[in-house]
Amino acid sequence: MPIQIVMDRTGDARHAFDAGDRAAIEEAKARFSELTDAGYTAAVRTGPGQQRIIRAFDPDAKETLFFPRLVGG
Repeated sequence: MPIQIVMDRTGDARHAFDAGDRAAIEEAKARFSELTDAGYTAAVRTGPGQQRIIRAFDPDAKETLFFPRLVGG
């Protein structure tokens, strides 16, 4: 089951969805757009300790990570 992991300063939130359910895919796609529009970076894991940045929603990705934009001071 694919999962979207959203990292933030409090930890992470995990959102699993059924890749065979059209409504669940649309919800995951909307979450992807909402987060990336808010400045989050999306990446998929490609191996142990490895990831690749993505710019478009991939319903076949097993695990998508969302990292918040770094804020300097």
